[in-house]
Amino acid sequence: MSGFSVNRRQMLGIMGGALAAPAIIGKARAAEVTLRLHHMLPPVAPMHKAFFEPWSKTIREQSDGRIDIQIFPAMQLGGKPPQLAEQVANNVVDIAWTLTVYTPGRYPISETLSLPFMVTTAEATSVAMHKFMDEFGQDEYRGMKPLAYHVHAGGKFHMRDKAIENQADLDGLQIRAPNQNVGKALSILGAEPVFFPVTEMAVGLANGVIDGTCLPYEVVPAFKLHELTSVHCAPAEGGRGLYANSFALLMAGNAYDSMPDDLKAVIDANSGIDLSRQIGKQFDSFESVGYKMCADRGNKFVEIPKDEIERWQSATQPVVDEWIETLNDAGHDGKAMIDRLNQLIDAETA
Repeated sequence: MSGFSVNRRQMLGIMGGALAAPAIIGKARAAEVTLRLHHMLPPVAPMHKAFFEPWSKTIREQSDGRIDIQIFPAMQLGGKPPQLAEQVANNVVDIAWTLTVYTPGRYPISETLSLPFMVTTAEATSVAMHKFMDEFGQDEYRGMKPLAYHVHAGGKFHMRDKAIENQADLDGLQIRAPNQNVGKALSILGAEPVFFPVTEMAVGLANGVIDGTCLPYEVVPAFKLHELTSVHCAPAEGGRGLYANSFALLMAGNAYDSMPDDLKAVIDANSGIDLSRQIGKQFDSFESVGYKMCADRGNKFVEIPKDEIERWQSATQPVVDEWIETLNDAGHDGKAMIDRLNQLIDAETA
């Protein structure tokens, strides 16, 4: 999409508007550069309202109105969430926010953060992820300019009625898994992982097909988990969390390269490791709303002791070993990368 004239871009915007109405920051006709940002979430989602809209506004203001970012939520420009990175790579959109586990094995370095027990806080782990990608993942998104890397806050067990305090409590429970590697870990720990799309999860909980799900508190409002579940089980603070999925905010290389240097500088000033930290910090803050909804309903909260989580981490090492082989097969030193990632997470958390 980059390199088009303003008139052609406006024409594309009008054509897209026939199918979807973007959330536009400012007046596009005043801009020299118009960028289309595509993501999977509805416009009411915290990420859309608390990050995408303010971030786009900041870029417009700092560029004196010369950069206009049109935000298209809920896949309004077409395709499915697993195609978002490719839409950027193919210059179908200028910026996209993608979840790496939606394309298992396609971006293995960034997907490494989605292994079980690779998260503390979202802020610390997002910074660690950015440093990890700077060291090892420079070539993972060829033709694209990564603007930020981050994770969400650590997932918790949200259960219909069964409390989980130790491994024995997981035996035989059907739990919706958030990604393949976490599903393998749940299986090792004795649970029966179920791979529901998150959009079907609420029905599975309501009709008892699954006993629980593994997600951060952030998603509680969207799926009314406080009404569908009654027990919430989380690892003790200060140690590793159950899991966190990893994300990348990507810009098309052509879109960036075609901009004048002073506008590139605006993008640069609003991307990078500081942006990764900001997004991670926001995801930590998103947890409080969902937690409060569960508390206000009188639901039960259970803390899984740190030493118990450490036993789970040791028991599920085969999942990590298998991923090391995946990284090795991709031409990397998988063990060295995993060791370095653990060092970065611990250092940022400390």
